[in-house]
This record gives sequence, structure tokens and C-alpha cells, in this order.
Amino acid sequence: MALTAEQQQLKDEFIAVRGTWGDSWEAILKLDPGFLKAYLEFSAVPWRKNHLDDKTKEFMYIAIDAAATHLYEPGIRQHIKAALALGATKQEIMEVLECTATLGIHAMNIGVPILVEVLEEKGLRTGPAELTAYQEEVKAEFTRSRGYWHSFWDEMLELDPEIFATYTDFSSVPWRTGTLSPKVREFIYIAFDTAATHLYVKGLKLHIENAIGYGATPQEILEVMEIASVIGIHAVTTAAPILLEEAGE
Repeated sequence: MALTAEQQQLKDEFIAVRGTWGDSWEAILKLDPGFLKAYLEFSAVPWRKNHLDDKTKEFMYIAIDAAATHLYEPGIRQHIKAALALGATKQEIMEVLECTATLGIHAMNIGVPILVEVLEEKGLRTGPAELTAYQEEVKAEFTRSRGYWHSFWDEMLELDPEIFATYTDFSSVPWRTGTLSPKVREFIYIAFDTAATHLYVKGLKLHIENAIGYGATPQEILEVMEIASVIGIHAVTTAAPILLEEAGE
């Protein structure tokens, strides 16, 4: 089906603003150009205000799409390609992915306090135990490597210092060997914590505090959140081509 003049104009505008096009966008354009126009306006806000540079914006998309709670492969590919075109190195993109891989520890961040609560309710725990010398060293190493400490790590460190020590080493790799600024790393954590597929409030607040400590502005942080806010479109980018296919178009 040939595009109308209005559809072609919208397609050209989309490519000019967002720098990409593909079968999913073509399907949406054919099914409901008004919806695509509204999405373009919504998703373009951070690209018009530009508090973050374009490469950093692409890093945010990569983190959100690659996060274990989302795993949207077409977006990962699109935004890695865009980041490379903007001059990002393989090492920088790998660092984004390494930071994003820390999301899994939130199973412990959420689960350990609940375990402690149950143990206390059943009389199996009366309070925190004094840290051993090994636990104190693990805590100090995390603080040195990551630049902060938060009380939500206390119970994990107390109950299983080995898992916390190995997590410290795992999560600190990009902080020891990477080239991204600490502020950008904190933006990555903010991006996947605030995304609708994760919504980890404690981590989000912590990393906003850290980012501000590294000099981030409210406008930069808002732009990270605005980028995360558009992932709902993947319901349509995934399903619209299927709709056309099943409808015989």
C-alpha cells in the first residue's frame, strides 16, 4: 500500500527527528498515522531540549532496552547502532551493559529485608549482629569502589558476606576499569530503576542522590526519566506488524 502525501511527510519528519525507521514504524504509520504523530511528539521532548548529549541519550535507551526486566532486542540493536554512529566505543557500550547487569541484585535488596522481617516475627532473630573484621573490610571495599554506602546493604552484608563480597567485585568492574563519568553511570542506574518494567523506588532515590552529588542537574535527570517513559510504545512496535500480517496486509 503506497503512502499518502501526509503519511510520507510524517515519515520524513520522524526520520529527521529520531534518526531511524523500520518495519514497525511503517506498520504503525499505515494503521494509525495520528498515533505515530503523537508518539513522535512525546518521544522527541528530550531530543529538543538536549540537556543530555546525544550519545548519553543513546546509552540510556540501551540500558533500558537491555535491562533484564525488558530485553527489547530491536531497541538494543537500534540504539547500539546509533551510539556507534555518534562516536561511542565498544568499550563504552559494554560499560553501559555491565552497569545494567547489576539489576539482578535487587532480588536480594527486596528479599533480604522480608526474610529478616519474617525471622523476627517468628522469634528467630532479635537484632543485627556485630560485623566481623571480614564484613567490615567488605563494606569498606564497596564504599571505596562504588563511592557510597546505603543502609539497605546492611542486612545482606550481615547474613551472607560472601554474596555481598562477590557482588561488590562484580558491580565494581566498570567503576574500576571503565571510562564513562560517574554521573553517566548513575544515569544508567536511574534509567533502568525508573523504567515501567522495574520501578525500583529505593534504588531510584539512591541513584538520583548520587547523580546530584556528581553534579547532575534536575533537567538532566528528568531527561533520563523522559527517555524511560517511552518504552510503552514497544507494545505497538511489537504487535503492529503482527496485526498487519494476520489481517493479510
